[in-house]
Amino acid sequence: MPSLIAARLAARLGRLTASRRVVVAAVARQRGHFTAEALAAGLPIVGRATVYRTLKLLTEAGVLCRVLMEDGSLHYRLSGPGHHHHLVCVACGTIQDFSGCDVNGMVAQLAKGKAFTVEGHWLEVYGRCGGCGGGAS
Repeated sequence: MPSLIAARLAARLGRLTASRRVVVAAVARQRGHFTAEALAAGLPIVGRATVYRTLKLLTEAGVLCRVLMEDGSLHYRLSGPGHHHHLVCVACGTIQDFSGCDVNGMVAQLAKGKAFTVEGHWLEVYGRCGGCGGGAS
């Protein structure tokens, strides 16, 4: 997996420095979601700025997605395929992807009414997963 991530990043950048390779390998080892701060703390040989820039590039390349947690902290996780959003459990922190994006029409209508050009949107839905007392009622 690190080589696939590195290949996607290298295609975007043209070259991949040794420091960025260290960050890519650390990202590939992540299980679940993580913060940039935690990743940087685990990589003392890599500068914080390099960690943050590499995470930004990986996000732009579609390798990672950002998840805004209910407490306002920004987390990252390996991205699922295609455009998607997240269900975030406020009790245990579990994140699930969902792809049915029925807000596209609303976003387009809002943009048209405000003479605004939409370049993207980001949606997080907060609640409780089935293991924490959520579920259909």
